Amino acid sequence: MKQWQAYLERQKPEYLQTRFPRDISAGMVVVIPCYNEQDELITLQSLCDCTLPDEGVIVAVIINSSVVSPHEALLRNRTTFNEITSFASKNNRDSLRFFPLIFENLPRKHAGVGLARKIGMDLAIQHFLDTGNRDGVIISLDADCTVSPNFLTGISAAYRQTVKLCCTVQNFFHRVENNDEKLEMAIRQYEQHIRYFSRMLRFIGFPYPYHTIGSAFSVAADAYVRVGGMGRQQGGEDFYFLQKVFAFGKVKELEQLHVYPMARFSDRIPFGTGPALQKIADEPDGEMKSYHFDAFLALKELFDLRHAFFKQDGSVIREKIGQLHPAIVEFTRRYDVVQEIEECNRNSATLPAFEKRFFHHFNAFKIIKYLNFVHPAFFQPGTLSLQVEKSIGSF
Repeated sequence: MKQWQAYLERQKPEYLQTRFPRDISAGMVVVIPCYNEQDELITLQSLCDCTLPDEGVIVAVIINSSVVSPHEALLRNRTTFNEITSFASKNNRDSLRFFPLIFENLPRKHAGVGLARKIGMDLAIQHFLDTGNRDGVIISLDADCTVSPNFLTGISAAYRQTVKLCCTVQNFFHRVENNDEKLEMAIRQYEQHIRYFSRMLRFIGFPYPYHTIGSAFSVAADAYVRVGGMGRQQGGEDFYFLQKVFAFGKVKELEQLHVYPMARFSDRIPFGTGPALQKIADEPDGEMKSYHFDAFLALKELFDLRHAFFKQDGSVIREKIGQLHPAIVEFTRRYDVVQEIEECNRNSATLPAFEKRFFHHFNAFKIIKYLNFVHPAFFQPGTLSLQVEKSIGSF
């Protein structure tokens, strides 16, 4: 566990001054970022109602604000802290502890959900280190989520039953309040888009075709440390972090476990569910537009050739790519993909090593860059329902 200690020593000490309760040796820590929330106790009660696993569970709520947060948000956060403290005093038990922490005046440059999630997860590593638990698990959740009753036991069982499991991805279904038909229509389309994108990643042969939702994953403590921990991004931190974890080791999709986030229009972060819902709602016909199915087909042709690139020189690789869709030809030229494939060959003695390095270069970031590059230059964004229909017919 020396690597864990070395990791913690590189983090800002002011975020690690508080330790989780020492009288519980938790096997799992649920980390919940919380900012200006009204209904966080619904989330905590949902966890309280779960069937508990054999190991202890700590639920850490990281209540956070920045130096520029409005005064009203600060007051709400302090009320939240008091509410959770009261809730904990009534609901804590030997195997389950609720633990609120409040961080104010976080630096404007980094304050946000990413830093809050990171603080909680780093504190979880500190707790596992203090208690000598090499097999600890960190669960990521949000303050507007409820969970299925099998949530904790299902995650626990996955790590016990799967050797060297690094990560689990839970299922999801958003809640909608007040019979808001516009919001309901938007969120169901957005969920369909997430599943369509994952399905297409699997279809084109990408090895990490999992969805990346901050409230719907868990990670083994050792994997968390080895990939360098959570980032401090103010949005999309889950995506950036999970791409590293997916490439690191085994991932298991837990379809029978659900998180139920609250659907809501939001501009708190530059991208993510809230802004996406607003964009859908602003469409004149109310229908979400998504990446064209044919753009994935073109990319699949490139991915299907990857084994043929092994131990070939640049001229052969260019010749093979030159026979593909013009969108692929132009993208690979613009972003020096042939040079990256040559680098893969220089540093790979075997085909499996080459393939792993190939997808290190052509990762999820580059796939999204490709999709944005070819729309609308080569493909017009299409109505989501039509693209989904095409994708279902392709399997």
